[in-house]
Amino acid sequence: MTSRTTAGAAQTPDVVQGPQGVPTVPGAVPVGGPPGPRPMGRRGEFLYFALRTKKVIIGLAIIAFFLALAVIGPIIRPGDPDALIGPLGASPSADWWFGTTSFGQDIFAQFVYSLGSTFLVGALGGGLAAIIGMTVGFVAGYRGGWVDEVLNMITNVVLVIPTLALLLVAAAYLSARGVVVEALFIGLTSWPWAARAIRAQTFSLRSRDFVSLARMSGVRGMRIVFGEIAPNMSSYLFLTFILLFGGAILIAATLDFIGLGPTTGSSLGLMMYDAVAWSALQLGLWWWFIPPGVAITAIVGALYITNVGLDEVFNPKLRNT
Repeated sequence: MTSRTTAGAAQTPDVVQGPQGVPTVPGAVPVGGPPGPRPMGRRGEFLYFALRTKKVIIGLAIIAFFLALAVIGPIIRPGDPDALIGPLGASPSADWWFGTTSFGQDIFAQFVYSLGSTFLVGALGGGLAAIIGMTVGFVAGYRGGWVDEVLNMITNVVLVIPTLALLLVAAAYLSARGVVVEALFIGLTSWPWAARAIRAQTFSLRSRDFVSLARMSGVRGMRIVFGEIAPNMSSYLFLTFILLFGGAILIAATLDFIGLGPTTGSSLGLMMYDAVAWSALQLGLWWWFIPPGVAITAIVGALYITNVGLDEVFNPKLRNT
């Protein structure tokens, strides 16, 4: 009797006390099947939906194409883009991909060099406007009181200053203007709307429980703003920067086209200005003004499409699941 019991026990697998007191057998598959995939983190979730949103993919693909062209183009066409090296007013061909100007300048060389200046203006102008707008919006929204009133007054003053008039004054006193100077003027005058929007968002977040808990823990004001409130607005801040980036490019192109742009360097707006100034349309030199116009429209449009697509990614209510 004892031998049978011992033999039976030897053939019985060990029973292990599982979670919540449920006995389990090593190597056995749970009743509910194998464990499912681990839940995605917040970043992984955003990346998952971003790669499945057509607007984001199309917008980023267009931006990446022009950005790659701005990097590779000067390698393909090295040298001075304004050099008179070709026939006068030649149409696009295998030798001159975008044709030449009425002075014999290679339009493709001017185009690729101008793309770099355009992205530089967007990054500097949009970045500066984003930094100023976020700082003013956060401080005004969190502090409130007289601080909010003073910053709101400054925002309203800058908001009503006409950028065109300011650049006219700058053009009268600055004999030489570069792309960086233009970007600084754009950044210093295009931040008020971002500051107002961020201020409103900060007002709604400063009364949340996690902010009150940080205050009771002895965390200082600016650490609460940039350590607690700002991370909860990260997606909104990123979308704001995209809009400021595209807005800076569009403003710069407009100023260049009317002759208030840089006096040194090249840009897509300056290409269109030169084309109009030297009667490219009347002479039938369509290849002189169409490439920069298409590029400006495509880049700004791609930024807008990307912004709309990312808004759908960050907002679960707008996702197409």
